[in-house]
Amino acid sequence: MNGSTGDAITTMPTPAPATRQAARPTTRQDSNPPANPGASPTITPAIAPAITPAATVAHANHTPDESHESALLHKAITDKLAVDMLEGRWPAGEALTLEAIQDRFTTSRTVAREVAKYLEAMGAVSVRRRVGLMPRPVEEWSALNPQVIRWKLMSSRRKEQLRTLTELRLAVEPAAAAAAARNASMEARALFPVMAGELRKCGEAGDLDTFHDLDVRFHSSILLSSGNDLFASMSDIIGIVLKGRVELHMYPQKPKPAALDAHDAVAEGIWRGNPDQAREAMRTIVDEVAESLELT
Repeated sequence: MNGSTGDAITTMPTPAPATRQAARPTTRQDSNPPANPGASPTITPAIAPAITPAATVAHANHTPDESHESALLHKAITDKLAVDMLEGRWPAGEALTLEAIQDRFTTSRTVAREVAKYLEAMGAVSVRRRVGLMPRPVEEWSALNPQVIRWKLMSSRRKEQLRTLTELRLAVEPAAAAAAARNASMEARALFPVMAGELRKCGEAGDLDTFHDLDVRFHSSILLSSGNDLFASMSDIIGIVLKGRVELHMYPQKPKPAALDAHDAVAEGIWRGNPDQAREAMRTIVDEVAESLELT
């Protein structure tokens, strides 16, 4: 993989892919429970945008088809090189030139440069003039970036990544559920029993694809409705974790009744404005995840 670049590699700092910017929910002014809190809200939940952490590459002089093809190639190459670093197949101290990337993946200089810039932006490599791409220690990568999380879930580090992320969920999600019960608007709170009802319906019917999409929306919506900007910024991360668990076949074939009950309890706590109920029910959900992954 060693070689010499034919020309200087110059890269401009590229920001990490932006996470979805959530509108800050309106803080509820009335601290009293809603009228007839036992009644089920009839508001139809808004569909949250799909979580798409992978970056896209646009080239001004390309047709839409060419740009799409380039973006797919760029993504595939960065995925491969990142996992190679995580697995030790591209070891620290071994430079990789743009020419080597071009030759190995039969791609253009432009795509090779985009790959270099993207890996550098994630903290995965440093790009040195006349040397090439040099791997950086994994501990220096952007650990909370959804793309870095995705790479780790694609590698043999997946269980360790799930463990650390589940510990993060244990710390964050119960507090976020309590905050949503305190701070979310009446309209936002009314959506949670609807989502929980749909989760139960799909889970009991065995419609797991829809169930998992709803589960991502449910947990992400709690973070986005918490009134805490830091919690809200983690919504994409939680979505990646939930999807990663499914893609790695580490989710039960059918949701456990206790898990469905706990989602109902979280939704009810938020709807009724009961932070303690929402917090404890969410803790039950995340504790069950830790136990199922044998992380406790």
